[in-house]
Amino acid sequence: MREANLTMMRSHYCGQLNESLDGQEITLCGWVHRRRDHGGVIFLDVRDREGLAQVVFDPDRADTFAAADKVRSEYVIKITGKVRLRPAGAVNPNMASGAIEVLGYELEVLNEAETPPFPLNEYSDVGEETRLRYRFIDLRRPEMAEKLKLRSRITASIRGYLDENGFLDVETPILGRPTPEGARDYLVPSRTHAGNFFALPQSPQLFKQLLMVAGFDRYYQIAKCFRDEDLRADRQPEFTQIDIETSFLEESDIIGITEGMVRKLFKEVLDVEFGEFPHMPFEEAMRRYGSDKPDLRIPLELVDVADQLQQVEFKVFSGPANDPKCRVAALRVPGGASMPRKQIDDYTKFVGIYGAKGLAYIKVNERAKGVEGLQSPIVKNIPEDKLNVILDRVGAVDGDIVFFGADKVKIVSEALGALRIKLGHDLQLLTCEWAPMWVVDFPMFEENDDGSLSALHHPFTAPKCTPQELEANPAGALSRAYDMVLNGTELGGGSIRIHRKEMQQTVFRILGIDEAEQDEKFGFLLDALKFGAPPHGGLAFGLDRLVMLMTGAQSIREVIAFPKTQSAADVMTQAPGAVDGKALRELHIRLREQPKAE
Repeated sequence: MREANLTMMRSHYCGQLNESLDGQEITLCGWVHRRRDHGGVIFLDVRDREGLAQVVFDPDRADTFAAADKVRSEYVIKITGKVRLRPAGAVNPNMASGAIEVLGYELEVLNEAETPPFPLNEYSDVGEETRLRYRFIDLRRPEMAEKLKLRSRITASIRGYLDENGFLDVETPILGRPTPEGARDYLVPSRTHAGNFFALPQSPQLFKQLLMVAGFDRYYQIAKCFRDEDLRADRQPEFTQIDIETSFLEESDIIGITEGMVRKLFKEVLDVEFGEFPHMPFEEAMRRYGSDKPDLRIPLELVDVADQLQQVEFKVFSGPANDPKCRVAALRVPGGASMPRKQIDDYTKFVGIYGAKGLAYIKVNERAKGVEGLQSPIVKNIPEDKLNVILDRVGAVDGDIVFFGADKVKIVSEALGALRIKLGHDLQLLTCEWAPMWVVDFPMFEENDDGSLSALHHPFTAPKCTPQELEANPAGALSRAYDMVLNGTELGGGSIRIHRKEMQQTVFRILGIDEAEQDEKFGFLLDALKFGAPPHGGLAFGLDRLVMLMTGAQSIREVIAFPKTQSAADVMTQAPGAVDGKALRELHIRLREQPKAE
């Protein structure tokens, strides 16, 4: 940033001082980060958005020295002084301005500060509740400021790329109509339409499709979205997505454009070069990794072994092995035979979270000795020839452990898929730092427990077949959807959309939405599809998740300026809050009496 762009109060930012300014008189504004008294000389580390600078006050200037003596942590000050090189041996390599210091001539206190509720001069272990209660102070911490500055660079890179590629930034409404699955909508009562409600958008999906019908061809928006989630550790009720939609492009074109955007972003911001992103069908990802967002940094894989266990007398295995809705899979862990019993018990408890009833295992101590060389409570139940086929299939060698899951397909995939990730991190098996990929060929629908179908992505995703084929075999239909995955996290998901009314009505029918409900909830969309809707498709990236991955943060709350807690509350502003009776009457709302505690 050049001096001409700055207000007159300061001439430079602290973090931008360097040797080239040696001998110049400058003015800084910021906060006192740290104050040190060294035998008659006072050092102040002054902090602003761009970093730290060390300012030295000596007793020659009595008034300024006396002022420096009175300041305390987090006072807001303005300093004028002269830049000088630090003496040899006093250079601080951990500060951007560490080769110089400022000799303070004048010091003005712009505002005093009470002692902050937690220290900022070094990272101290403060509870998250306290940090969020005083978020305006927490954000002064250099590591927090860095994350938000990086977030700004990320959105600037993305905007630049999309602008260069002919995308238009268009805003879509925040107040919309409640959606059919409205349980997750945030509702806003209408004062002017008694008894009716707006909903905050969970995504701009339908509006961006309508922009394609309107002929805008390429749209993007960095959009606020809202979802009244059940409490989950890393979800936020309001989140930001990079929303993209295009017309007259195939899947491969949209994949190419968005992959180019992510490549450019990582190169510009982190100086990381990605190769080609591999593509993997959904079915293969679920079979090999138990997940539709596999972390390819971890070299472990699930291997199906049901065919070897159909005849065994051990019902735990033979039951699922003979049931088409079940799965029996093995997971080999190289060098895992040395794992103590307690660790295996911990992993058994861990897979229990995903519904697994247990975790069978075989320790391969010495394969040459046959069954004698295996250590496991289950080997006596499996014929030796079958055991050998299984061990060969998973590639087991001496020193390995092989874990088994046998249950409903979903339980085995989720439990062993999660165990695979946990083992990969616990045993430090990661083979690289970044592993981007695309997952493609998703099923159109997934079956619910009651046998009904719901859309795997959303009901506007186009299938890879005709309406007649879809109606004949909905459970077997594939969609034209694609997800970008990085390090086991879904960065973005998208699809080619349905652009013909007949197909859209077929999908609604399969989902159990009758014509009356179609017309009530989606009449405007069905209207749009009959007035010349072009073939179109798009993608939405979760910005918070992307920034979390790029900054190495542990939670998305670390990369959002003012996040909510896990219970969707803002402890700083005390939101949500109560509303007085008059306001509720204007909104035609009466609250039910809360039963009084006994």
